[in-house]
Amino acid sequence: MAIEIERKFLVTGDAWRAAAHAVIPMAQGYLNDVGAVEAGTQKASVRVRLQGETAFLNIKSRQMGHTRQEFEYPVPVEDARALLALCVGGLVDKRRHLVTVGAHLWEVDEFLGDNAGLVVAEVELGAADEAFEKPEWAGAEVTDEGRYYNLALASHPYARWSAAERG
Repeated sequence: MAIEIERKFLVTGDAWRAAAHAVIPMAQGYLNDVGAVEAGTQKASVRVRLQGETAFLNIKSRQMGHTRQEFEYPVPVEDARALLALCVGGLVDKRRHLVTVGAHLWEVDEFLGDNAGLVVAEVELGAADEAFEKPEWAGAEVTDEGRYYNLALASHPYARWSAAERG
């Protein structure tokens, strides 16, 4: 069983751009919606992702916090395109920028489309208590705030957030 340990932060400013060493275009959708997960009728999100020239099917347990079960399997790109057409909610389009800070790789997701204007950074860790260098551009931590999860963004995109939700 694969375990993902991840911390998520809002990004402030553009200082991270100069340090990015790769950019990967991504489009993803979900075969289930946030309502089913929040209601407890489904305990995992099922995602299809086109990532550059590759594609994946991903199943992730949906408990809140930094540690979740995650399973990811490569699928043919044409299959992923067909599966994206079956997804509920909207598609999440983004550019993932890879930035190395200290000993860790940070993934800075710059959202497009209905989620344009939102920029979130994630760092994956080997243990929940692992120390990491937090860059100056990593602002407020939102690891435990469900509205920043991609599953939620597919159903309730950033463009529809109220001023209070944008915080």
